[in-house]
Amino acid sequence: MSSTPDAGRTDLIYGLEDTPPFWDALFAALQHLLAMFVAVVTPPLIIAGALDLDTATTGYLVSMSLVASGISSFVQCRRFGRLGAGLLCVQGTSYSFIAPIIAAGQIGGLPLIFGSCMAAASLEMVVSVALRYLRKIITPLVSGIVVTLIGLSLVKVGIIACGGGYAAMNNGTFGSSENLMLSGLVLICIVISNQSNNKYLRMSSIVIGLVVGYIVAWFMGLIDFNSISGYGAFHFPSPFRYGLNFSWSAFIALGLIYVITSIEAYGDITANSQITGLKVQGDDFMKRAQGGILADGFNSMLAAMLNSFPNSIFAQNNGLILLTGIASRRVGYYIATMLVLLGLFPYIGLIFSLMPEPVLGGATLLMFGTVAAAGIRILVSLEIDRKASLVIAISLAFGIGVEMVPDILNQMPQSIREIFSSGITTGSCAAIITNLLIRIAPPATQR
Repeated sequence: MSSTPDAGRTDLIYGLEDTPPFWDALFAALQHLLAMFVAVVTPPLIIAGALDLDTATTGYLVSMSLVASGISSFVQCRRFGRLGAGLLCVQGTSYSFIAPIIAAGQIGGLPLIFGSCMAAASLEMVVSVALRYLRKIITPLVSGIVVTLIGLSLVKVGIIACGGGYAAMNNGTFGSSENLMLSGLVLICIVISNQSNNKYLRMSSIVIGLVVGYIVAWFMGLIDFNSISGYGAFHFPSPFRYGLNFSWSAFIALGLIYVITSIEAYGDITANSQITGLKVQGDDFMKRAQGGILADGFNSMLAAMLNSFPNSIFAQNNGLILLTGIASRRVGYYIATMLVLLGLFPYIGLIFSLMPEPVLGGATLLMFGTVAAAGIRILVSLEIDRKASLVIAISLAFGIGVEMVPDILNQMPQSIREIFSSGITTGSCAAIITNLLIRIAPPATQR
């Protein structure tokens, strides 16, 4: 049983500081890997598809996302000085940044993406220092609005993938019965698996859907494995491989998401601490939260150096701590090692890079809808009075309005268009400003 002092208030088998036997730790790590693997590799696939990148580049981006996720998870679990939460806390590529990253990539390609992501990550590191004060600005109401907007904005990306992606738009096959059938099959498989009483089927529902869709697409002749036969057997990380560039518009758009992500990380660290049996108040907790958010920003900066995209703490893995009864940080070392090893072998990334857009779309459509639902859950947990309703109405109207009618910005200077072309950025700014002006009551009024 656990020897961690505070773990007595939980049903944990192994506490934070315990060392589980090898096979127990390995089995727990495999379940964590299963829960996060698809979420790590999906963002680079979506971004690569939107930017029409070639197979080799897409495979490399997937590989580096796995490597960056492994390194980031190790930093969070191990804790180096003030850097890291020191919990069984894993990180992976964040969905929240997809829309502004695609927007930046369409303007300046991968160099602008990595340069701007690297620079903007510093804002999250600043938030970690000023956490006590910024919580009064980035309130649960603002966080709920932003998470909802992220999900709603990304649904458009999922729908485009279901129809066949941008390539299908160009060749006239977008929305074909073949594409819609394939994406629908993946979606149905995920829903059926998720409704199972078997916990392993439920945990693996997205993987099952993607595997079924991948196999069916192969039988339909949509996948050609011969195209990856000429690549090497090992991927060496090559920092700054695609170069760096910078623009203030991309910096601001990404920076806003980093600020919101830091608040999400705070919530994830709070939940993780509660599950692990640690206090969620006082100086020790604040140090864990600040260290976790600092690592969130640092790891995202490191990811950009490694040609990957921003990282954030994965909330879904908190549930696995309860499921397995293992909260030992040492399990995180196993997870980190597995992720890095998977990333070093290019065939892993290349096989994923061949996944047809409709297969990916069937899964991501559900994932992004779930993100929007998570934001709605945050909002309904609050006391929504007249003032709060006004903030929600203005923020959603601005954010969704820009997504639906981007031409509204056509008469604006290019720098303004680049910053506010994303509904997430526009809606987030509206939420923060209106929340400050209307002066919503402090969180104590929440239900």
